[in-house]
Amino acid sequence: MNILYITNHLNIGGITSYVFTLASGLKRRGHNIYLASSAGELLSKFLEQGIIYVPIPIKTKSEVSPKILVSIFKLSGLLKQNNIDIIHSHSRTTQVLGHLLSMNTGIAHISTCHGFFKKRFFRKIFPCWGSKVIAISESVKEHLTIDFGLQENQIVVIHNGIDTNKFREQPALAKRSGPGRTENSPPWQSEAGQGEQRKKKLGLRGGLVVGIVARLSDVKGHIYLIEAMKVILEKMPDVQLLIVGDGKMKEELLRLSKRLGIERNVFFVPSVSDTREVLSAMDLFVMPSLKEGLGLALMEAMAYGLAVIGSDVGGITNLIKDNYNGVLVKPADSEAIADAILGLLQDPQKREALGKQAQIFINQNFSQEKMCLETEREYLKCLPR
Repeated sequence: MNILYITNHLNIGGITSYVFTLASGLKRRGHNIYLASSAGELLSKFLEQGIIYVPIPIKTKSEVSPKILVSIFKLSGLLKQNNIDIIHSHSRTTQVLGHLLSMNTGIAHISTCHGFFKKRFFRKIFPCWGSKVIAISESVKEHLTIDFGLQENQIVVIHNGIDTNKFREQPALAKRSGPGRTENSPPWQSEAGQGEQRKKKLGLRGGLVVGIVARLSDVKGHIYLIEAMKVILEKMPDVQLLIVGDGKMKEELLRLSKRLGIERNVFFVPSVSDTREVLSAMDLFVMPSLKEGLGLALMEAMAYGLAVIGSDVGGITNLIKDNYNGVLVKPADSEAIADAILGLLQDPQKREALGKQAQIFINQNFSQEKMCLETEREYLKCLPR
């Protein structure tokens, strides 16, 4: 098949990771992959996979932006010249673009819903979902049916996949070894000196590290994790919190850390293109989201073999089975988060056991291969008979 992906940008983030995983996987399966976007810092990764890039001015959040019309003009010729079979969009504005291209050409349009949309006026009068909508979790599917009235047969749930082989590989700077390390331990439990180098590079000291990788947005629940750290440090004063990501809430979170008097133990690091660089410095990963479509960073932490804690909301419940491969906590509850973190930091054997089960669970259920096969099957259903 000849497949065109449309995305607003190619900067670090969940949608870019999703598109890369899918596009590179289907490229290896023999399909011709085209990518239309306004570029970004991760463009070179796509080009290295042999994916054909088409620049369009689609970096906009407006459904009525003239950039959409310009993009239609730029893509119309490509669709005909390369016999595109499927148009696959990944955001509200690219859904509008994909819908208009499909109307003009008759080419099947599919969209992926990566999370939760607000009920805006234009969404009601111009739905633009496509002939099939991929929801990344059951909770996202429920959102689409209840809040936007989509028919169940229009939606298919296909969970995000990740390159699990990548997370079994040793990172350049691995984590220190610890008591009880075994031959089958996660890859991060390795040379002691390398782990200390990784921490030092990130500005951390020695000792236990709790981490989160997420954009700095209120919906990700950073506030409750920082409040929980205040409680944790009263009992374990050497614990550090590593917050990885960018976003509009950074100054607010910095002020909160200072107001609580724990700024010495809270470290902020910008987004990274390879999450292994930061996961290798963590002993425990926490995702305290208030809403979550699925949780790509959480999946990567689990694939890396880290013990994880997550809010009992949305797609997180598709990933964490409480006290089997992680721990679920009530959302927006700092005390519950603190209790869960303390429980695992003080029990290294349980941390290791949960981490092993998390890694096995992701390898078996959320691989790149599974995601690509299921998506390919839906593409074939949309082709003209």
